Amino acid sequence: MKLPLITALLAATLAAHATPNTPPPPQREPLLLRNATLHPVSGPAITNGSLLIEAGRIKALGTNVTVPAGAQVVDLGGSHVYPGMVAANTSLGLVETRSVSATLDSNETGALNPNARALVAFNADSELLPVTRGGGVLAALAVPEAGRTGLVTGTSALLQLEGWNWQDMALRPEVALHITVPRLRLNGALFPTQPEARLADMRRTTEARLKLLDDTFDNARAYALARTADAATPIDTRWEAMRPVLPATPGAAPARPVFMHADDLAQIRFALDFAARHGLKLVIVGGADAWRVADTLRERQVPVIIAGLNRLPMRRDDAPDALFSLPARLAAAGVRWCIASGGRDSTNERNLPFEAAHARAFGLPDDEALKAVTLYPAQILGVADQLGSLEVGKLANLFVADGDPLEQSTRIERVFIQGREVELSDRQTKLRDKYLAR
Repeated sequence: MKLPLITALLAATLAAHATPNTPPPPQREPLLLRNATLHPVSGPAITNGSLLIEAGRIKALGTNVTVPAGAQVVDLGGSHVYPGMVAANTSLGLVETRSVSATLDSNETGALNPNARALVAFNADSELLPVTRGGGVLAALAVPEAGRTGLVTGTSALLQLEGWNWQDMALRPEVALHITVPRLRLNGALFPTQPEARLADMRRTTEARLKLLDDTFDNARAYALARTADAATPIDTRWEAMRPVLPATPGAAPARPVFMHADDLAQIRFALDFAARHGLKLVIVGGADAWRVADTLRERQVPVIIAGLNRLPMRRDDAPDALFSLPARLAAAGVRWCIASGGRDSTNERNLPFEAAHARAFGLPDDEALKAVTLYPAQILGVADQLGSLEVGKLANLFVADGDPLEQSTRIERVFIQGREVELSDRQTKLRDKYLAR
């Protein structure tokens, strides 16, 4: 019996975007990586060092590590070992090809989708995962997107980029609730005819969307109080998903943060006021104008996930290097921060280290640039006990390189995830090999 045409086309599309790489089995014997320069990130580099991995975690590292019986010993020949980088704002696993709708699963329709979970939509067979691993990025935050009208977009998930399915890959199934702040700075030059009428209409629409945000959190709080008082209160999946981001009692810290996507100064100020009004644990994503309110961000201990440096400044009169120098400015001001990508271009998450390299060229010290894509995102995402540095007890998610990973000339030689060596072949390396053999 023949499949209907649409079913056949969908099956062919998905098959074309499925990685053939087979995940390796769990680590069964100790593994010692020796004769390498270790870069713990949390401390100084260790020359001629060794790193011992057992049961998927780092057991020991240094210059005098005892080799246990039955261990596999790998001589790295003087190469460099780094912790896997963490991409803190991505659409990996949710978007394969933007122009092919059958490969998009990044957003729901409508403005309010707090119950949407990125984890269950994550495609573990994405062709983009091995490509990204080949750049040293070994964990990623899959973020639900806003679409055209989205405000509360859902809950993100942190996944390691290797495994049979999203259940295997999940490091933190639910990280944060995401909110997209509407654009608040309107440009009349976009409307050469009747600009005032158009702008007035846009202002009314924006005000209605901001009020909807307030009403949403008021309703969620009322629901949480009702459920606390009476467990027989009917469950509403939207408000239930918001309970972890609300204070259990007045003044208490919420269990889960809210990531508010805001670039412009007005958006960031709104996010700060909104979080204070509703008692939220806030993280700013985007943050192009964050340097303008750095003192407030530091005082309120609000971290910033910088969503990409390779983009235009916010205003015509901004300095050309406004975004390139943003990490150095936030670091000097004492704001917690990390570097991520813009989030929409899942095909280029492998270039995350080069975002940090641009910041290094504009005033950020070398060690801070490396932390910006390793330890700092792990801290902000709440997984610094597992990822972000080479330390005893942490997951052995690391890569071996022949030099500085922030340099484009550096080659990633080997990748280990929870102590298992992962193959580095991907769609792009296979195409390279094909045409080299021509």
